[in-house]
Amino acid sequence: MSTLTSALTRFVRTGARTVRPLMSELVDTLATLVHRILTFIETWLVGGKHAQYGLAVTRILLGLTALGLLATNFRTRYYAFGSGSAWNGEAAQPLSDFPQIPLFSLFNRVALNDVSFTALYLLLAWLAILFTLGWRTKIVLPIFFVGWVSFIEMNDSLGDQGDNMFRITLLALLFADTAKRWSLDARRRADTAAQTGPWLLRAWRGAPLLPSWVTNLSHNLVLVAVTAHVCFVYASGALYKAGGAPWQHGYAIYNPLQTQRFGSWPELSDLITAWAPVVTIVSWSSIILQMCFPLMLLWRPTRIVGLFGITSFHIGIAVLMGLPWFSLAMIAIDAIFIRDATWRSVTDRIGRAWREAREDDESPPPRRKGTGQARERGPTRTPATERVTASG
Repeated sequence: MSTLTSALTRFVRTGARTVRPLMSELVDTLATLVHRILTFIETWLVGGKHAQYGLAVTRILLGLTALGLLATNFRTRYYAFGSGSAWNGEAAQPLSDFPQIPLFSLFNRVALNDVSFTALYLLLAWLAILFTLGWRTKIVLPIFFVGWVSFIEMNDSLGDQGDNMFRITLLALLFADTAKRWSLDARRRADTAAQTGPWLLRAWRGAPLLPSWVTNLSHNLVLVAVTAHVCFVYASGALYKAGGAPWQHGYAIYNPLQTQRFGSWPELSDLITAWAPVVTIVSWSSIILQMCFPLMLLWRPTRIVGLFGITSFHIGIAVLMGLPWFSLAMIAIDAIFIRDATWRSVTDRIGRAWREAREDDESPPPRRKGTGQARERGPTRTPATERVTASG
């Protein structure tokens, strides 16, 4: 019995001495892994601003979306948002909570005054142009955000999910540097004189006023927030579609394309919905694409496929269902997933093609052969021997 006890004791001691270094190595490995992850996150968040070109494209396309929506509704602005829509009761008792907030109630206050409403309408369009061009973005964007929310929430029945995405993304962009590239602010910042002077003057010129680690952190957290929001919208939309019988049976896109409200091109809608397999493929592929989109962003080859597919999806909605501004807003938001290196490569190629075209236009035309070419070179001289012969 004593022999068995001693053997068991030696086994336990040996096992303990064996496990102790293994556990130490495991703890060291986990600590190293956690340190690397935290270092990567810290470097990514604070080291520099990411998606500078992508956010610039988002700014430009969102500005064009707002400008397009305002331009296409200008002729019907009174009937859709102004005094002509008073019959729906929104002017007296808005369905949305935003007009009840003083900050976002400006358009609702002047809705029944056509002159004041038109003046604010044109002012909002001008702010959209300035926002698109990136002029004094830190000042223009907050004013444009307040004006846009005040305008778009006037008639709740005319809104769609694109308006929600537009408003939420615009709120997030208040904390990002969307004018770092492709903007008038970027050209102004390149001037060294913009970095000097009093605080208010530097703020007016668009110079950074906070430490770089604060602005970088805010900028990159906006990217994280917008990415999470987009992934949630696509995934939740796919789950919602998958629970409906039209999507399960593969005929979901047939119904809206055959309605008068969304069938903006009846001939094209009939052509697409004429063959049942195409209807089923498009219906099911939209669910699969939206569900897999968040995971497809993790690897560059699948991200390219996902972005191409989701962009085609939105273009189809814009053309077939007559929702161009919703689609353009979603494409604008998806632009942040394209790498800066890709945007720079596209820009360099376009710039190179532009310079080559200008050089071709500025180069002199080729000389023609024949008498014209001879006249351009001037009269030919007679050899000396021929002159002597002629004189003799």
